[in-house]
Parts: sequence; structure tokens; C-alpha cells
Amino acid sequence: MVTLASLWLPILVSAAIVFVASSILWMALPYHRSDWHQVPNEAAFLDLVRTQNPAPGMYVFPHCKSAKEMKDPATQERWKRGPWGNMVVLPGVPSMGAALTKWFLHCVIVAVFAGYVATIALAPGATYKGVFRIVGTVALAGFIAGEFPATIWKGVPMSVALKNIFDGVIYSLLTAGVFGWLWPETTT
Repeated sequence: MVTLASLWLPILVSAAIVFVASSILWMALPYHRSDWHQVPNEAAFLDLVRTQNPAPGMYVFPHCKSAKEMKDPATQERWKRGPWGNMVVLPGVPSMGAALTKWFLHCVIVAVFAGYVATIALAPGATYKGVFRIVGTVALAGFIAGEFPATIWKGVPMSVALKNIFDGVIYSLLTAGVFGWLWPETTT
């Protein structure tokens, strides 16, 4: 029987490799540079937002408190006039270190879940292909599952979601490859 504790090495190695690969994909390759856009007249926009002093949180505009309010003619007019969208206000000063730490922890969590499912499905000495298939499938779900809901509910453009899915496929293949390579052998 393979235990989750016996998979500590593939969990940490795969998380580290995915972390490095994601850094390369995001920093060295140009295809994510078009994901985010600058707000027109950014200085005036930021000045206006500052005057409102919104607390950190998620905002939607125009905002409706109920389905009944959405049917109100005044609300319908606000929707027609536009724009509409959502905004996330974050606290403090951006910290790349904190974000990268959370991303690494996410990579570890995906590897833990993939490893856990593999311990249920596979025995010691399982073939590289068998380990790769199980771990890769679970890792893929962990890395891309949120992309389609983000396009539906948060307005993330499909082109951005597809790039993130492409990245997730690479991350899951790397995770699967590491687990296949480091899967425990049969004990005698």
C-alpha cells in the first residue's frame, strides 16, 4: 500500500517544478502580457475610486440587491447606459512574495490531492503510465477547474481562460511526470 506520507518527495518536487515552470511561462513568454489592460485615464479613475474609499472586497456595478430590483425600470436603465462590471479592491500594497507563497501552496495542495487519489487507485510499483494517467487527471482538475466559472461569473475573457488552461495542462503534465518518476517501488 502506498501512503500519502510516502509521497512527500513527489509532492514537493512537483510543486517546485510547477512553480518554476509557471514563473517561466509568465515572465519569459509573451502570451500573458495581453491578459490585463490599463483603465483609460487611470489617474482620474484612481482619484475617483480613492474618494469613495471602498473597503477591500468584491464589487459589482451597477449593483442589485435582489432579483426584484433587477426588473426595476431604473435599474434596467442603469444596465443599458453601462458600463457594467466587477472590481476587486485589495488591501495594502501589492506583495509579490505573498502571492508567490500562496501560489506555491496551491501547487502543493494540488499535488497532495493528486497523490491522495493515486494512493487509492495504485499500488507500489505501479507503471509510470498508470501513475501519470491518474495523477495527471487529478492535477489537471486542480489547475484548471476554476477557469470556466471565471468566464461565466467574473467576466474573464475566454481567450485568457484558454491561456490559463494551456498553462494548467503543462502544470499537470509536469506533476504527473514527477509522480511517475518518483512513485514508490514494490517492497520485498
